[in-house]
Amino acid sequence: MNMDRKKELKQQYKEIKINAGVYQVRNIQNEKVFITSTRNLKTINGKLFGLKNGSFPNKKLEQDLQQFGAEAFVFEVLEVLEKKEEGYFDEKDALKKLEQKWLERVQPFGERGYN
Repeated sequence: MNMDRKKELKQQYKEIKINAGVYQVRNIQNEKVFITSTRNLKTINGKLFGLKNGSFPNKKLEQDLQQFGAEAFVFEVLEVLEKKEEGYFDEKDALKKLEQKWLERVQPFGERGYN
């Protein structure tokens, strides 16, 4: 591959918009949900892979995946973080607050969820 093509591909990669946001993993059998956030919503498929392969941070969710099967779970984006175009913007803090908003709204605790 020539150097111009490499530069072009690097530039294209830099221009790809990466959306942060909050998503839920919902068990369609018992309607329990797990709510979390990510700085890159495109990584959700990787989270599903981790869940199926035992490397997901929530062990109760992994146990239910074993019981109900992967087809019983859906990943759904709840909200995309809107980034400020000007001035200082703390994405990590804003994402934490957005996740907290959804945790308060849905209350996925105890019998209602995995959080």
